Amino acid sequence: MKAILVKQPGGPEQLIVGEYEQPLPNPDELLVKVHATALNRADTLQRQGKYPPPKGASPLLGLEIAGVVEEAGINCTRYKKGDKVFGLLPGGGYAEYATIDEAMAMPIPDNLSFEEAAAIPEVFLTAWQALVWLGKLRHGERVLIHAGASGVGTAAIQLARALKADVLVTASEGKLHACKELGANKLINYQDPEVPFEDEVLAYTNNEGVDVIVDFIAGPYFNQNLDCLRLDGRLVILASLGGGKVDNVDLRKILTKRLQVIGSTLRSRSKAYQIELTKDLSQFALPLFKEEKLKPVIDSVYSWEDVAEAHRYMEQNKNIGKIVLRVG
Repeated sequence: MKAILVKQPGGPEQLIVGEYEQPLPNPDELLVKVHATALNRADTLQRQGKYPPPKGASPLLGLEIAGVVEEAGINCTRYKKGDKVFGLLPGGGYAEYATIDEAMAMPIPDNLSFEEAAAIPEVFLTAWQALVWLGKLRHGERVLIHAGASGVGTAAIQLARALKADVLVTASEGKLHACKELGANKLINYQDPEVPFEDEVLAYTNNEGVDVIVDFIAGPYFNQNLDCLRLDGRLVILASLGGGKVDNVDLRKILTKRLQVIGSTLRSRSKAYQIELTKDLSQFALPLFKEEKLKPVIDSVYSWEDVAEAHRYMEQNKNIGKIVLRVG
């Protein structure tokens, strides 16, 4: 089969379309003819040699797919050949064919294209894990979502609104309009040197702070995040794009405010965990996708032959929502 290969660790120019052995499904897996996949930060890091795939996963890039079942393993009962499915993978999505555990596959709603379906799994599962499983976000609570126009950010805004939370976001000035259209209540330009984001958060909340923060920046935001949280607040850190170290932390804030600081990734989680997360999100979100109350947010769609260009674009941080590859 054809697949996107990494010639050697490095920049986007190392990505080429080449030949790779077609995977064989085990009894619990589906073999899927891939029509679309999507880019994730993990792909760019793996391309650079900085993020190896989990043990047993395909060494190919690609954490999500949308396509048509080509073959179902002998233990599979939910799907058959010809069914349209999408889902999260530990790797292998940048290819003509990929295998996925049947329990990780979700049916593509009739109103969604393959490209739209491919833009859902990683960001919505990550956002659901952060907001609900880790952040314990409840009806009427306030949540601050950093990088609100990112893939996970756009998913988190929509899910938080569906959970009837009060949503605050940070983003660059040019991306705030997209966050507003998705339902964010308070828009904060994090690049404004005159007003730090924590001042905006505290002014909006009458100095009470927020209940949950979803953060991808880590180090540079850590102290400010502690200031933004109210009593019993929860800080969920999903990445360290700004750096992994922080100086001069007053740990008494965590004690006196009874704060929880939670770090997590999704790719390294066990298959059983990911299956339960997929099931939980599916029950909540699939009906809302069918009713168009939730929607995948796509910035751009590239042919997979232009994968290097797509990676360059992602690394320029210009996208609002997902960057999708059309396969084949």
